[in-house]
Amino acid sequence: MNLYQLRYFEELAREQHYTNAAQHLSISQPSLSHAISQLEEELGVQLFEKAGRGTRLTEYGHEFLQCVTRSLSILDNGIEEMQRYARGEDLIHLGFLTQLGVHFIPELASGFLAQSPGCRTDFTFHADRTPELLEGLRLRKFDLIFCARPIESEDFSCVPIERQELVLIVHKDHPLAENDSISLENTLDYPYIFFDNSTGLRPVIDELFEKIGRRPRIAYETDEEQVIFGLVSYGFGIAVTPYRELLLKLNVKIIPILHPGWEGNIYMVSNKQVYLTPAVKNFRDFILRRLLER
Repeated sequence: MNLYQLRYFEELAREQHYTNAAQHLSISQPSLSHAISQLEEELGVQLFEKAGRGTRLTEYGHEFLQCVTRSLSILDNGIEEMQRYARGEDLIHLGFLTQLGVHFIPELASGFLAQSPGCRTDFTFHADRTPELLEGLRLRKFDLIFCARPIESEDFSCVPIERQELVLIVHKDHPLAENDSISLENTLDYPYIFFDNSTGLRPVIDELFEKIGRRPRIAYETDEEQVIFGLVSYGFGIAVTPYRELLLKLNVKIIPILHPGWEGNIYMVSNKQVYLTPAVKNFRDFILRRLLER
């Protein structure tokens, strides 16, 4: 028994005429008759009986038709669903750093949807820190994540997609606030507020101080950058942090770092061990095309 035989059976049951059914199926009448005979032989019962110039279902044929109709309907729905996925209509699960949820991620998602207005693609959005995002990607909670530089891993594919600038922030009345740019060597007399070891930025900032061969005096550590912003704005210390527009609204001076040099990025990360659906591939390719157009 095969799928063709079941579809032939359903069409013949609908038409109740071999010639008409064969025409609708675009096959010859002998081919249809042979397929139905094979089906009846395999089932061990007669499904059709003659009715004048046509044919009609037997009692067994009526019962079997109900099963075939339900089965083909389920199968057709499944085929339609797979074809919808193949067209890129699916749910894309994104994870990203909280600060990227203000402009960056919404702009990417809306731009992607705008290019394919008839495509029924949707997103889920989850903001978190880099370690949690990477763990979520490993556990297949996310299709793509956008985070700071991840730890080297053969499991992940990482593409830099957005420049990230590190700056020094100090209270507006701090002695360093008179500087319009600064070298980290000139900041070591003052206590620092640092990202703690659970964050993706901690090794990046540690690397900056390793380049000058000195260690800062750390007064406080936290895993939340907005807590760092708040502590600096109330004079609890100074900090090296990514530039954020929020800083412009706080009582801090933003000072570009001249030395040591540093170039950082936000990365788009996918899991190499996981199949990327057509929708995710389309979204990833959209982002990569935007990078090439810059």
